[in-house]
Amino acid sequence: MTEIPLDYATLKILWWGLVGALLIGFAVTDGYDLGAASLLPFVAKTDKERRLVINSVGPTWEGHQVWLITGGGALFAAWPFVYAVSFSGFYLAMFVVLAALILRPVGFKYRSKRQSATWRSGWDWALFVGGFVPALIFGVALGNVLQGVPFNLDSTLRASYDGGLFGLLNPFALLCGLASVAMLVMHGAAYLVAKLERGPVLDRAASFGTWAGIGVLIFYAAAGVWLMVSGMGYRIVSEIDPQAVANPLRKEVVVETGAWLANYGKYPWMIAAPVLGFAGTVLAILGLRKKTGWTIVASGLAASGIIASVGASMFPFILPSTVNPNASLTVWDSASSQTTLFIMLIVTVIFLPIILLYTSWVFKVLWGRLDTEEANSAGAY
Repeated sequence: MTEIPLDYATLKILWWGLVGALLIGFAVTDGYDLGAASLLPFVAKTDKERRLVINSVGPTWEGHQVWLITGGGALFAAWPFVYAVSFSGFYLAMFVVLAALILRPVGFKYRSKRQSATWRSGWDWALFVGGFVPALIFGVALGNVLQGVPFNLDSTLRASYDGGLFGLLNPFALLCGLASVAMLVMHGAAYLVAKLERGPVLDRAASFGTWAGIGVLIFYAAAGVWLMVSGMGYRIVSEIDPQAVANPLRKEVVVETGAWLANYGKYPWMIAAPVLGFAGTVLAILGLRKKTGWTIVASGLAASGIIASVGASMFPFILPSTVNPNASLTVWDSASSQTTLFIMLIVTVIFLPIILLYTSWVFKVLWGRLDTEEANSAGAY
């Protein structure tokens, strides 16, 4: 049998980073679609204005689902324990997200099929729900992951979950949900400022986006302070073998106040993530105030930094357990086999650049500002 050129621990780290990159890719690309949909009823007052917003994201939103699907598939193959526990525990929440996401394709396709104002207004609000609800629940999910999830593993590594849908809606998780909504609304506004013709819709988007950016700074900072002073955080106190096969029960974990911030002292380079989150948000606010197209870059960097800071704070934990901290899932003890991770890495090295090149080509083809006449022409959404 051919020897695998990368050791098991290195592959685990690589896949921890790759899954994080896929989540960031989804937030940066589909994030502005969700943000624009959340802004739709507020920045566009007439039917022509709403078609302008809808057609700004209509040609690209479907392609962005690749990041979500790929991220879910990668989680299933690279971190089976994490996939099993999270998709079981968050099942109802994910069902709500799925139902909201289903409203988007139906809304895009059916919204302009009838001239009725009531018909179109109903689908406009459906598109709003399809943007706002996923943005909120994704943030709520991250908030619950930071706090820990009520699951346990028995001696045969079978998982059991003790929580429910409404238990996910706790104060800290809702704070993270608000931060997520504000972040994606800011990102969506930045996209509209870059994509739409100069006029009242762009002006309203810039105004809402500016306030959303201020909300990001407040909610993100509040979440950081909460992490610092609360009893939230987990730390491994026993020896752990990075090369060992998956078995989350072979370690000892304690709950420790401020543990989620310890990595920034242990790995100083990780401070780049929250710095990027704050700096990107400030730059996005300034760009929105000036209504400049490059603001989309700043808001994308802000989203990348904010999401990366969650992973950096928790490393090596992926999914902590509040019921039995020793059963918490980490980078070192919940991955697939070395062979599986290596084969997946080869596939990713081949196909991820293709996805990036195709996405770049689509943006190049569709580059330029959209005007009201084009958005309301025959064949548009």
